[in-house]
Amino acid sequence: MAAASGEPARPRQEEVAAAVVVVGSCMTDLVSLTPRLPKTGETIHGHKFFIGFGGKGANQCVQAARLGAKTSIVCKVGKDSFGNDYIENLKQNHISTEFTYQTKDAATGAASIIVNDEGQNIIVIVAGANLLLNTEDLKKAASAISRAKVLICQLEISPATSLEALTMARSSGVKTLFNPAPAIADLDPRFYTLSSVFCCNESEAEILTGLVVNSPTEAGKAALVLLERGCQVVVITLGASGCVTLSQAEPVPKHIPTEAVKAVDTTQLPADFVA
Repeated sequence: MAAASGEPARPRQEEVAAAVVVVGSCMTDLVSLTPRLPKTGETIHGHKFFIGFGGKGANQCVQAARLGAKTSIVCKVGKDSFGNDYIENLKQNHISTEFTYQTKDAATGAASIIVNDEGQNIIVIVAGANLLLNTEDLKKAASAISRAKVLICQLEISPATSLEALTMARSSGVKTLFNPAPAIADLDPRFYTLSSVFCCNESEAEILTGLVVNSPTEAGKAALVLLERGCQVVVITLGASGCVTLSQAEPVPKHIPTEAVKAVDTTQLPADFVA
């Protein structure tokens, strides 16, 4: 039976602490595959449609679990069929759902995704229940957060909730990884100082710094700006060009290239990288 509004989706499952705790989003993905991306106002035929499980937070948690980490997610879904299916999917991926909440006050978050034959995509999200994850929910998960080795947050939930989760983790000596996506230009300065690792892509780096990021050299300049704001480690991903990283200990930008591959679908790549 589904849990009541504001209550955990299932009773306490285990005493062993999760190494990775994600405070973040769950989205039901509505995916259309097309030969190309449509232009503004254009209707085109697609060749396949499917429904999947997404959301930056849940994707990162699932990938970490599949890589062998003991994981738990603090999230909120709607008390609807999408929400019920999502909870079952988390269980099947061996993720603790002790702090997965359901609410009657909003629908499960959804993402409409179009992917072309080159693997490029456009995405529109409706956050729904994700935005109702709040302070009281975090308080119930305080023990799990304080005992984790790593806490991961993003911005598909309320920024205030992500900020509070990062604050809780750092106050307990837990390493934090913050993925500022979707990026907002006026990001609270505390996000930088609370991030053990600050990981964003080139477009997010542009929004956050106001600098153009089209190359590893330009990414290095943007990373320096972010480092100066208080991050311990900065990573800027560059798609096919790999990533640029630097840290307070090693403040010289380092470009890490990647092997060239044929992209099939880049939707999950950011979450895979974070995991």
